[in-house]
Amino acid sequence: MSSLKHAVHRRAHKERSQPKERKRFGLLEKHKDYVVRAKAFHKKEDYLQKLKEKAAFRNPDEFYFKMINFKTVDGVHKRGGSNEYTEEQLLLMKSQDIGYILQKLQSEKKKIERLTATLHSLDSQPSNKHVYYADDREDAKRILSETKSAGGLPAFEDLPDKIKRKTAASYRELEARRNRVQQLETVYNEMALKQELQKKGKKRKLREDEIVCPTSRPVYKWRTERKR
Repeated sequence: MSSLKHAVHRRAHKERSQPKERKRFGLLEKHKDYVVRAKAFHKKEDYLQKLKEKAAFRNPDEFYFKMINFKTVDGVHKRGGSNEYTEEQLLLMKSQDIGYILQKLQSEKKKIERLTATLHSLDSQPSNKHVYYADDREDAKRILSETKSAGGLPAFEDLPDKIKRKTAASYRELEARRNRVQQLETVYNEMALKQELQKKGKKRKLREDEIVCPTSRPVYKWRTERKR
């Protein structure tokens, strides 16, 4: 009998839709929609209950370092806006940063000088060249072999592929280091300008018609003060 109950056709019971006179109330909630809504509600309820228990059993003497920078204003957790460093301390930290940039800039320039000197010695060829005239191809090969055996320097096309690849890589490295020097110089100039603007003294930004040499960067002028 248990096998025959599946063979009998049964009517599929479907949940009814929203009646026409109640369409203004929106979609009629089904049982599966209620299950999803109930699970979300109970999940939030359990989370709030855990937070309440945690707040109830909190140790009043508990301390952690974020309490210095954060505070609660009208029940909202906000970060404190007060700066814990003085102007002198900020100026000192920025001077250390600009010193690091200057050190890197000088190091890159020295590396460029050494690399340029090495490539220059590789590219230097003797200016005095002797011209040989051959009657045929075999005679030209013989003269070329005798010249090389006599100590003549070969041309760049006659160098091995390994040396050619190393030379090309050195030129790419030189170009990359020159670009890095330009970027470091830009950063150094900007940091130096910001450091000077933080110092004491009256200053103002010049207008475009007051600048003698036009430039895209801002130009400032300090008021002349008498030194004691």
